[in-house]
Amino acid sequence: MTEASPGVRERPLSPHLQVWRWHVTMAGSILHRGSLMALYVGALVLVGWLLSLASGPDGYAVYMALLGSPLGKLVLLGLTFALFFNLASMVRHMIWDVGKGFQPKFADTMTIASFVFAAVATAAVWLIAASTGAL
Repeated sequence: MTEASPGVRERPLSPHLQVWRWHVTMAGSILHRGSLMALYVGALVLVGWLLSLASGPDGYAVYMALLGSPLGKLVLLGLTFALFFNLASMVRHMIWDVGKGFQPKFADTMTIASFVFAAVATAAVWLIAASTGAL
């Protein structure tokens, strides 16, 4: 018969805490999931806009004032980044789906390119919006 020590045994840590090192593709994977969640929030913002439009001029004016506030613009900026990052990340995943791009250097380069594309495209959209008076 085995003898067990009384009390609670210390549980081992998950292997990922001891094995994995932080790298850019890991950050890209985490941000990809985060951008998907942000796009769900964006869908709710869009539904709110449609409801405000259906509720009449007063409701629409209130909702547009909310979106035009600094917090509203920050949310829209984040949604713009999430949209472009998700687009770039999906292209990266399509390349992986055909069995290409798994070499560590190339995978890192594609992930960094996704970050850069999302940042540049977001800046371009917001600069165009600011230059046309849309902000």
